[in-house]
Amino acid sequence: MKNATLRQLKVFESVARNLSFSRAAEELHLTQPAVSIQVKKLEDHAGLPLFEQLGKKIHLTPAGVEMLHSSRLIIQQFKEVEEAMTQFKGVSGGKLNVAVISAGDYFFPRLLVEFARRHSGVTLNFGVCNREELLDQLANNVTDLAIMVRPPLDMDTVSEPFAPHPYVIVAPPDHPLASKKRIPVSRLAREPFVVREKGSDTWNSMEEGFRGHLADLNIAMEIKSTETIKQALIAGMGVSFLSAHTVSRELQAGSLAVLDVQGFPLMLHWYVVHRKHKRLPPVAQAFKSFLLNDGAAWIEQTVGFSLKR
Repeated sequence: MKNATLRQLKVFESVARNLSFSRAAEELHLTQPAVSIQVKKLEDHAGLPLFEQLGKKIHLTPAGVEMLHSSRLIIQQFKEVEEAMTQFKGVSGGKLNVAVISAGDYFFPRLLVEFARRHSGVTLNFGVCNREELLDQLANNVTDLAIMVRPPLDMDTVSEPFAPHPYVIVAPPDHPLASKKRIPVSRLAREPFVVREKGSDTWNSMEEGFRGHLADLNIAMEIKSTETIKQALIAGMGVSFLSAHTVSRELQAGSLAVLDVQGFPLMLHWYVVHRKHKRLPPVAQAFKSFLLNDGAAWIEQTVGFSLKR
């Protein structure tokens, strides 16, 4: 194993965590053949197979399980060394590792640009993922900061709100309910809903918004893409429950409208989250302070409107 490289260990760890060569390739921004080559080289160094294929799925061999444990320890040690060196760089010259749930990609790049403008020399490592992936990144120390709506309750984390996050009921502007006031939820339940998939952060927020009455809704379609949902609504396929931040452009352009439904908008918050005992590098500490002090104003400015109860 003396000739194994950190790159090979990182590629192997990604494949083992995802149990998929293709998902690892996507995560690492590599081609699938390149991922396979790195894993094969590590197996050659080990002298043992690290994966076995049963049907269409791959599984870790006993040697692979041990290699995964050791790889994570080695990767973590290198990361701690890198973080220790970053302490000497301060904010400028530091590397900011941050990830956000998918609803945040409508405004979050603007916040990063503004932060980088204030702190020249900062390197940005920014990822957009769903809630499950974001929690996995926190658990595996892949990201320093996570930006989400619903902080985990079963992880040892610090979570601080920094901006309001309204969720609204939207429909095309010519929808029969678009001109109505104080629409009861019972009336809304008869409309076909086009919604995000179960388990997504938006779905979880929708469960909270409808307070136990989600089963009464006419769920016509579940779609994993918010952009596809918006196009479906514009085409007249129904109504939806979405983050107001994801539909700001359509509302300004008049291609979608917010329905005046009793009990909405649902006002939640954006949180900045990190592991409780995580030693945040100066650049991450500075970005957290930026979010807590200026994040709300920048989000409102970016999306172009503010929805309040």
